[in-house]
Parts: sequence; structure tokens; C-alpha cells
Amino acid sequence: MGGGYVLDFSNRTFEEFVQDCVGREIYSAKYDRDSGSKANRLRQFWAVEPNHVVGRLLAGLLQYCDSMSQGPDNPRLREACAKIARRLQEAQPVTDLESLSVETAGPEFEALSKAVQQAIDNDQPETGLDRLHTFVVKYVRVLCERHGIVASKDKPLHSLFGEYVKCLRASRAIESVMTERILKSSISTLEAFNEVRNQQSLAHDNTVLNYDESLLIFNHVASSIRFLQSLEKRLAGPDVDSAAEDEDAVFF
Repeated sequence: MGGGYVLDFSNRTFEEFVQDCVGREIYSAKYDRDSGSKANRLRQFWAVEPNHVVGRLLAGLLQYCDSMSQGPDNPRLREACAKIARRLQEAQPVTDLESLSVETAGPEFEALSKAVQQAIDNDQPETGLDRLHTFVVKYVRVLCERHGIVASKDKPLHSLFGEYVKCLRASRAIESVMTERILKSSISTLEAFNEVRNQQSLAHDNTVLNYDESLLIFNHVASSIRFLQSLEKRLAGPDVDSAAEDEDAVFF
């Protein structure tokens, strides 16, 4: 980052890269520092952003560096940076946050995913509970439709998920009694999530749920979705890659 530069970025491409990688506007006043160069803005980003966000940007920069024609000129230094990036990302408060990302499910899912992840990046899970609920409702509807279950809009989330679990059980898609019981218990959990959304989120004029309980809900939901994504991928079999190219496919 000598002379204020960062790799081979121009001001425009640096701004676009940071926005795409972590959803931050690097040229906002938040990152003003000394000369305002790209290098100084990156240093300020490191200083003010949460560890897991810094780690994600650092990992993205390393990947970009690898793609450059000359590649990294110091492999040992590159590996040291990669270790730092991994360690910083481990500080993420929601372990399976990546499961709440989308690939092929359309712009509505993408917008919801970004809003949910932004709440975690800002360390404000309580502000994203309503978006998380909407994300889960849409995701469960997609799963139900994929398995031939009628997913009308008048069916609440817990009812939809109950039918989905019944379908999995009937098709012997789950192998252990304990997994089945965990999924069944999620039915009542999702019913309670409806109440949180309506009574304790920003969906209405409510007093939002406290930070620690909001974080617990995020972690539980993200972990459950990660499992369902893995299950659906296994059920899809070896043709999952070609199916994922279909614009209407369930995202994994």
C-alpha cells in the first residue's frame, strides 16, 4: 500500500470492490483518514469495522491478489495474511451466517439476504429479525414447492415447515430418530418466531427484542438453514450443479 495505492485499484474499482465484498461505501466520511488515499481509507476501515467484516474484506483482497497476473510475490507473507483473515472471520457472531446467502433465487432473496447480513455486520441482530423471518418464510415456501407441497400464502410458517418435515419422514430422507425430533421441535420454534416478528421486531411499532436473545435466534435459524441446504443438496444428487443453473432452482 505504498504511496497511498492498494494493489492495482483505481478509485472507482476500489469503491466497487469493497461494496461488492462487504457492502460498505469506502469513500464515505466514516473512512476519512489523513490524505484520504485508498491506503489510508483501508487503514481506517481496519480500525473502525468489526473483526469479522475486516476479515472478510482481507480474504477478498487476497483472492483478488491471487487473480492478478503476477500473483503474490511472497507466498509466506500471503499465507500469514490468510491466517489473519481466517482468525478475524471466526469472530463473526453468527457461525453459519453464510447459509443466509443466495445464488439463484432471484432479486427478492438477494435483497433479504443482504439486509439480514447487514444487521449482523453492524452487530445489531435485533434490527434484522423481521427480515430474517421473511427470509425463512420464503425459503420454506420454496422447499415445500420443490417437494410438491401446496405453499399458499395463508399457511403460517410453522404449518408449512410441519408439512415439509412430514414429507421428509415419508420419503425417508432423514436417517435418525434424533434428527426427526430436532426438526419436529423446530415447528413449535418457528411458531414462536411468528410472535417475535409481530411483537418484538421492527416489522411494527414494537420494542425490539434484546441483543442476546436476537443473536440466539439468528444462530439457531442460520444453523437450521445450513442443515436444510445440505440435506436438499444430498437429495438432489449428482445433478445438483446443473439444477443450480436453473433460475428457479432452490439455492444451496
